[in-house]
Amino acid sequence: MKNEATTIIDVPAESSSAMKGSAPLIGVARDHTTSGSGGYKRGLSIFDFLLRLAAIIAASVAAGTMFTSDETLPFFTQFLQFEAGYDDLPTFQFFVIAMSMISGYLVLSLPFSVVTIVRPLATAPRLLLLVLDTAAMAFNMAAASSAAAIAYLAHNGNQNTNWLPICQQFEDFCQKTSGAVVSSFVSVVFFIILVVISGVALKRH
Repeated sequence: MKNEATTIIDVPAESSSAMKGSAPLIGVARDHTTSGSGGYKRGLSIFDFLLRLAAIIAASVAAGTMFTSDETLPFFTQFLQFEAGYDDLPTFQFFVIAMSMISGYLVLSLPFSVVTIVRPLATAPRLLLLVLDTAAMAFNMAAASSAAAIAYLAHNGNQNTNWLPICQQFEDFCQKTSGAVVSSFVSVVFFIILVVISGVALKRH
């Protein structure tokens, strides 16, 4: 019988410790990216919540100031009493109703803003706020612009239509209506920032 020689070739295999050591590096890098994005969006959500509180104050002040803008002149006759109020003009009535509705919407939107803080990576509540904020911003702009036009006529009048300025007589009325209009435009600015924040938060990195 002939003895057969056998040749054994050792193939170096990667140790299990080396294989286990490479896996956590990938997981750590992935978690770091996710947490960084979540922290960035959580910061935007907190800023969003604070802006909504400021917008509630601005819209409420606008509605309340316009609602309490009535003024009665101290002199009157037996048949006439000179009085000016927001309910004398349909545009100012629309303004009070619109700003009250906007204030109510902002209050109702606060829970959704809190959800975006708790879950910064959730897109559904952020997208809903983006759509509703855009509609509310347009509604706010319409109310503010129409009221601003009437306030301008009250201050300066219009010679072509024989609209005489009344602010020389009703100074308190004009000051309150002008302040309400300014506050409503401040609310519009807050809405613009809110829409931009929602757009940035929805952007995928």
